[in-house]
Amino acid sequence: MANTTKSGLEARLRRVEDRLEIYNLIAGHPPSADTGADYYTRAIYLENGEMDLAGGKSASGNEAIAAIVRTAEHQAAIAGGLAHFAGLPHVTIDGDKAVVVSYVQILTPHPTAEPVEVPGHGASRGFRAHRVGANRWELERTAHGWKIKRRTTRSLDGSEPARELLRTALKAFEPAR
Repeated sequence: MANTTKSGLEARLRRVEDRLEIYNLIAGHPPSADTGADYYTRAIYLENGEMDLAGGKSASGNEAIAAIVRTAEHQAAIAGGLAHFAGLPHVTIDGDKAVVVSYVQILTPHPTAEPVEVPGHGASRGFRAHRVGANRWELERTAHGWKIKRRTTRSLDGSEPARELLRTALKAFEPAR
């Protein structure tokens, strides 16, 4: 039976508000990456936050993480039509800590494809999925809301590290051993 006392309702409301804040924080990643909004990235990571994108691409500190979208390479990708497309995240909250597991696709325009006409939507050469990755976001509640402590991304290329990262979303459902 659900707890309907005032303190019980307040606790339930806080859990809902936490989840919505975390959803919005994670949902802001694609538009910030695709527009070079370094200010957003700086604001959502802890000052000593970490990012591990694999392949030797990592950064420590919210300033260094935010600087990634200002690089010439990232700016060229944006100018070429870069699109981060995220799936609905799985959120696990434990007090003042949370773990989010999500997918992200990196889509790019397909300039050499034959144009395809879609009724009422015009013609397009379409997009190609450049990469699909699994993300694990570790968050902490601060006086200024939820912030990212660490983001780990692994490419879904058939390797075990990506699958293991995704399994962390399912831990609560594992049978007892």
